[in-house]
Amino acid sequence: MQGLVGYFHRGGSMMWGLLILAILGLAIILERLYSLFIKLRGNPKVIVKEITNIIENQGIDAAIEYLTGIKSPVAKIFIAGLEKADKGRAVVEEAMARAASTEFAFLDRGMIYLTATATLAPILGFLGTVTGMIKAFSAIAAAGEVEPTLVASGISEALITTATGLIIAAPVALFYSIFADRINNYTRNTDEAIDMLVEYLLESGVLEEEL
Repeated sequence: MQGLVGYFHRGGSMMWGLLILAILGLAIILERLYSLFIKLRGNPKVIVKEITNIIENQGIDAAIEYLTGIKSPVAKIFIAGLEKADKGRAVVEEAMARAASTEFAFLDRGMIYLTATATLAPILGFLGTVTGMIKAFSAIAAAGEVEPTLVASGISEALITTATGLIIAAPVALFYSIFADRINNYTRNTDEAIDMLVEYLLESGVLEEEL
């Protein structure tokens, strides 16, 4: 612990900014892991297959009751559509589109801050290095001679912020890519599942196609 504290203090004032970015990035990553991998449970296409079987055997009301027990945003989207099944295709699609915009509003939450953290951390690191180098050369000028140990010590301390900035930015950028891929895949699967449900309702005669 003392080694980390000493490392932190040797990096200078920019380390405080990097610490704030590290805490922010970690908090958003933990929130995104929960929201995107725990809250978004279930495959939308699998849910559609399950509710189509229920509709065939027990009717739409039973399917709605089944979906009510599923703690998943996509279930609420399907409920919005099934509740309007007697209103026509356009109304059903519009109802599910509105529900999707509401239920999936959280998908991009915090993503812009992950991008900002991955971008700002190296910048602050390089800025700390520049200010550290300025201090190191100022110390050399004050000493009046180029002392190898003085130069090496000053440069070593100046590079601490660059290393820290890169250490913060690398995992943040990695998690951003993972989260973006998860969001894209889930929204695409949801769109395809909605189309599957609408097509089934049309084919089964539950839903009427507008002329």
